[in-house]
Amino acid sequence: VQLVESGGGSVQSGGSLRLSCAASGYTSSRYCMAWFRQAPGKGREGVAFIDRDGLTRYADSVKGRFTISRDNAKYTLTLYLQMTSLRPEDTAMYYCAASSSSLCDYYSSSTQYAYWGQGTQVTVSS
Repeated sequence: VQLVESGGGSVQSGGSLRLSCAASGYTSSRYCMAWFRQAPGKGREGVAFIDRDGLTRYADSVKGRFTISRDNAKYTLTLYLQMTSLRPEDTAMYYCAASSSSLCDYYSSSTQYAYWGQGTQVTVSS
């Protein structure tokens, strides 16, 4: 399983970005997927989650601004994170994560996820 993120960049406060995560060797939508982020000097934080039924959840800090979605085509699966009204505190490395289980009881914990991408940097300037 390989997860490859793209779409990061530098934007001004209030701007938007759309992150993508292309999954190879992982084409089932039956499992949980998520976006995490890590700012310099801070721990990894879960920001958006989607379970096998398409139910989405968000960290309070991004609720109403970020939208997670998943496109499960025949041979590929892509995870997205649409980010709007970006703030300087959203600056971080963003990681795509995928579980190896259909159970998503611990969706907000990084331990739920077996597969991780290499990350894409998002920088928001004031």
